[in-house]
Amino acid sequence: MNSSEIVNISRPLSEMAKIQPNTAAIIFPQEKRTMTFRELDQESDRLADGLCRIGIMRGMRVALLVPPSPELFALTFALFKTGAVPVFIDPGIGVGNMKSCLAEAEPEAFIGIPKAHLARRLLGWGRKNIRITVVVGGGSFWGGIPLNKLRNHGLAVSFTAAETRGDDVAAILFTSGSTGPPKGAIYTHGTFTAQVDTLKEIYDIRPGEIDLPTFPLFALFAPALGMTAVIPEMDFTRPGNVEPESIFGPAAEFSATTMFGSPALLNRIGRYGETNNCKFSTIKRVISAGAPVPASVLKRFAAILPEDAEIFTPYGATEALPVCSISSREILAETGAMTGEGYGVCIGQPVSSITLAIIPVIDTQIEEWNEKMILPFWEVGEIAVRGPQVSSSYLNRPEANRMAKITDPDGGVWHRMGDVGYRDNSGRIWFCGRKAHRVVTSRETLFTIPVEGIFNTHPSVLRTALVGVGMLGSQRPVLCVELETKSDKAAQEQIRNDLLKLGNRFPHTKNIREILFHPAFPVDIRHNAKIFREKLAVWAADKLK
Repeated sequence: MNSSEIVNISRPLSEMAKIQPNTAAIIFPQEKRTMTFRELDQESDRLADGLCRIGIMRGMRVALLVPPSPELFALTFALFKTGAVPVFIDPGIGVGNMKSCLAEAEPEAFIGIPKAHLARRLLGWGRKNIRITVVVGGGSFWGGIPLNKLRNHGLAVSFTAAETRGDDVAAILFTSGSTGPPKGAIYTHGTFTAQVDTLKEIYDIRPGEIDLPTFPLFALFAPALGMTAVIPEMDFTRPGNVEPESIFGPAAEFSATTMFGSPALLNRIGRYGETNNCKFSTIKRVISAGAPVPASVLKRFAAILPEDAEIFTPYGATEALPVCSISSREILAETGAMTGEGYGVCIGQPVSSITLAIIPVIDTQIEEWNEKMILPFWEVGEIAVRGPQVSSSYLNRPEANRMAKITDPDGGVWHRMGDVGYRDNSGRIWFCGRKAHRVVTSRETLFTIPVEGIFNTHPSVLRTALVGVGMLGSQRPVLCVELETKSDKAAQEQIRNDLLKLGNRFPHTKNIREILFHPAFPVDIRHNAKIFREKLAVWAADKLK
């Protein structure tokens, strides 16, 4: 194979090991553990050799259930080097979903910590297909080959990475399951490479920078981008409950320049910084994703950053990331106010490598792409995308592929995001919510984000969620409200009246008359920011009986 045709996502790490061998690649402050780029590259070489020795080979799917740690980084790059296919499943999705995901992925090997192996044995995970097991941080008692044994068998010289192509499968990433059963998106080495290249381009990320990632999968991008990843001490399944000191501390100690955090984490850190007069002194860019970030959260967080720092809110999904991006300066100067007037949330311009179109909102399959489907500017429709960082299919989910993928007769595949939005005159995209969350009454169709944006402007409201009660086409629109602080019934009645008056000012909210107060919205485990509107709809229906 011509060397120019070889695409392996482990290559950037090996290149950085040559360019900046003694620079820290990952730092775990709480464990006082640091690995340089050379050490991480060499450790992943040793593990890749050991994995090959026990039969893990190119194309083999390998379930990887290891928490953020030096071992996770080394194993991930080792698997990429062997050409094997790591399967990433968020442990927070629950025992039932975990079992179904493993059954769907059909991994032949399982690498995990003792707790994961115990669950595998007790609950029968992957019993039919798993034949190789490796235990991280424990002995063979747990039913696998100890990782240290693999490491001792490894070589002291460089491991030759598999000569994979751009279209060879690199990993299976399962969605969070926040809008349905988790699905395994197929990532190729080309998908990962396109993501790394796009992130470099749009955020001007350069080798030598210090990253403070608070989302494990995003942390794995840091070594490929040439950044040092400082992994904070926190529960990664509950970013909204993070201890602020565990973020401010390492950011100052290691002079972090970049930070990734969910909207829930930014909200908590921003409030703490505002109350305690704490600020970041070295961070120059913050990236937040997982759900729309309210302008109020951006404003509060921007106030604890250096004046020249910027917050970026990329739009995308597990199947396609990044798709669009917008900066806090543009939101705070213009689009944030429009969100409060019912325009939706502006997610910015599509990135240069993405082709984006707005197509009609329908709940059936679209077999073949047709340019005539594209809607005019300002008309709300489903967002569809294609590009090198877009996953072309799900693993073993023919029905999901049928509903989410559109074949382009010119070649390639379009992915239906399942989100609705529109394009304005300047080409910016405005997000209006999930297609499945739209409320269809007997006289109109309501989209969640444009409705909620209006009611969220009330000073006593933390967030709202529009849900529909009843059958699609004759639903009753109900506004669920979560308040900033607990309030008695008299206060709630006053807020209810305020919200009704607020809704009367806009044509698409004037018919919403039923308002229910909820103590704490159910949210996704991955970012603590996506509202489970399906659960709220069931709760609202019960309340209105």
